[in-house]
Amino acid sequence: MNDTIAAIATAQGVGAIGIIRVSGDKAIEIVSKIYRGKSLSVIKTHTINYGKIMDKDEMIDEVLVSVMRAPKTFTREDVIEINSHGSIASLNKILELLISNGCRLADPGEFTKRAFLNGRIDLTEAEGIMELIESKTEKSLKIAVNQVNGKVSQMIRNLRQLIKEIIANIEVNIDYPEYEDAKVITLNVLKENIQEVEQKIRKILDESKTGQLITTGIKTVIIGKPNVGKSSLLNNLLNEEKAIVTDIAGTTRDIVEGSISIDGILLNIIDTAGIRTTDNIVEKIGVEKSFQQMEKADLVLLVINNNEELTSEDIKTLKQVENKNLITIINKIDLPSKIDYNLLPKENIIKMSVLNKEGIEELKNKIIELFNLEKLATTDLTYLTSSRSIGILNQVMQLIESIKEGIINDIPVDILEIDIKNIWNLLGQIIGETYEEELIEQLFSQFCLGK
Repeated sequence: MNDTIAAIATAQGVGAIGIIRVSGDKAIEIVSKIYRGKSLSVIKTHTINYGKIMDKDEMIDEVLVSVMRAPKTFTREDVIEINSHGSIASLNKILELLISNGCRLADPGEFTKRAFLNGRIDLTEAEGIMELIESKTEKSLKIAVNQVNGKVSQMIRNLRQLIKEIIANIEVNIDYPEYEDAKVITLNVLKENIQEVEQKIRKILDESKTGQLITTGIKTVIIGKPNVGKSSLLNNLLNEEKAIVTDIAGTTRDIVEGSISIDGILLNIIDTAGIRTTDNIVEKIGVEKSFQQMEKADLVLLVINNNEELTSEDIKTLKQVENKNLITIINKIDLPSKIDYNLLPKENIIKMSVLNKEGIEELKNKIIELFNLEKLATTDLTYLTSSRSIGILNQVMQLIESIKEGIINDIPVDILEIDIKNIWNLLGQIIGETYEEELIEQLFSQFCLGK
């Protein structure tokens, strides 16, 4: 991190303003080589200054240059941000001049990586920045903000402090047995302490499912036989003609996707190929994809024709989704019914006429009820949402089970302390107190360039 990096920080494309970010010990020196205006070496920190970017005697653009001196910057290095007109040619030329004068093109996420390595943010806050950039709904935005401002990190730090106190007491018992004021950690006392840690982690893990639901959305798959109205349902939910609709069975042979927001939660909807036995190779592949999507879905919308009797394929499909969040949609209620409701699940049935756009609001309300989305409106959205962090907590739970088993088998406390220390280290990995270089490289490579 001894070199000075630069990158375009705004999205590619034409815009009113484009920003180029520079960070490093030589940021002011390098920018000064191509900037004409008040000397950047003498102006006050955290000021914005008007000038021109020059390539020798040729003016490239009029700019506003923000100068921010270390350590009160995002990376805790000297940072310069050049605000130019949003021309792609202008931005690329300025970046080219910076690189030719000593900057290196930043890797994806390298500014945030430097902020982490320099102690400006922790790993959870860094992941929050990425989620903040990618957030698509107000609730996912709030979760990301809670990560960026440290609320999630504090939750993990509180857990680490609890573990640290247990370890400290065990160490005192071992090294200073004569110290009467120290709390004696017997197996019974350790059992109570570990149960407290377990309850807190289970709560975080349970709530993380809600957090992931908010940040990634509800993966929703529409399934059913051909010509039951799946594609029309998708189009009605999205309020656009996304899928092709015809009377020809097997029209949809690949998945068609779209997204809507319901109560601030993203519904990622997939229309699948009609499920039926077929000799057509292409359609058969589409049916196989339907079953694959069904397995990965958070919510399954099974569409059935009101004017047709249930077939053996319908019954088979119902059996396959019985352990899923399922809403059964009886479509074409404007036609005479031939449905035997005794063969259907007793709950979560919505009657619709997709053609007449009847029942769409009822379906949305059922989704809100099924996922308890109304409750989220009044909930403190402090959740752990990254798969990495949740995976670490699952490892912690395995260690807790090992400790509980050790307590039952009268394993000495000082032996069990090994697993307790491992828990403390694992929790440190969540916020980046302990980490492996390979993990850091992988995590920050997922960021966009310029961030």
